[in-house]
Amino acid sequence: MKFTPEGCGVRLGAAGLLTLATLVGTGAAHADAATRAVPAGCSGTSPIKCHYAVSPGNYGVTVSIGGAASAGQTEMWVEARRLMLPATKTAAGAVATYSFTVNVRQPEGQPTGQGGTGNPGLDIRFAGSNPQVSAVSVRPATQPLVAYLAGDSTVCDQPAAPYTGWGQMITTAVGPGAAVANYADSGESSGSFLSNSSLFPALLAKVRANDAVFIQFGHNDKQTRASAFRSNLTSMITRVRAKGGVPVLVTPPVRRLFNGNRLTPTALHINGVGVNLPAEMRAVGAAQNVPVIDLTAKSKALVESLGPSASAQLYLRSSVDGVTDNTHFSQYGATRIGDLVLQSIREQRLPLAAYLR
Repeated sequence: MKFTPEGCGVRLGAAGLLTLATLVGTGAAHADAATRAVPAGCSGTSPIKCHYAVSPGNYGVTVSIGGAASAGQTEMWVEARRLMLPATKTAAGAVATYSFTVNVRQPEGQPTGQGGTGNPGLDIRFAGSNPQVSAVSVRPATQPLVAYLAGDSTVCDQPAAPYTGWGQMITTAVGPGAAVANYADSGESSGSFLSNSSLFPALLAKVRANDAVFIQFGHNDKQTRASAFRSNLTSMITRVRAKGGVPVLVTPPVRRLFNGNRLTPTALHINGVGVNLPAEMRAVGAAQNVPVIDLTAKSKALVESLGPSASAQLYLRSSVDGVTDNTHFSQYGATRIGDLVLQSIREQRLPLAAYLR
């Protein structure tokens, strides 16, 4: 069934199916104020915004950027600030085509609705210094591998800049056939995430055989005892495995808290009751034969190599971001931390590795 334009979006036909042919924008659907044609379902010039009224699920999205008489520079974002395509240049008249698998859910962003619930359906935004898009197609994805993210504010789809979670930056590296479903939520500890029906239970209900579930906690387990932390992690592992999924533990990235040129115990997640949370996570991984991404160690090496001054660019700075925050990441910092996660996925040949660009 065909989509029909409705305002700035297109609606799923009665049969509940999308086809590649019916959703491709030819560039002749309508023109913006500058007379540059944009695909059906899209409007604007900078940014170009597109909306497709699809149900929650996973969708194959193919976009063609460029094609105008002038050179372009285009980046592509979906839903709550998930970066799919970093700034990409096209020569005048040239077209480049890219494909992705995109997870759509409602609410988008943080599952508990923190920061807003977004719009139902799929939203795509083409930004950059001169964004150009000549075609967009959307169709249901056929049983993609899904990488689920369970975590806190350092992972989640942060709806508003400058705060950025690493989970909304790793999407640039994931090729078609695999989607990232980010269920991380601000302020969550291992215990609160496990018990909140919008979080772990909602995630678990969607896990299929061979899907990966990346589990990162620690920032908000400030008073969690070692036995409770181990129990929470083990419960998640057991329940993911029962669904045929592949659990992966991720130790928390460091905070930027220095004593001289070295990070403090608090920065390294020794919590308020003396529990070394990354060490406990590594121990659970060994006991349960679960892969562990030691993001604490990797981020420690990165932050200490930059030192007390230069490492500030990874986090939020008053001079740049309007706020000083040594826990949450800037977009640049989230990208660097996400790169460390991707590095480990490749090194350990985890399920998502085969789909990385």
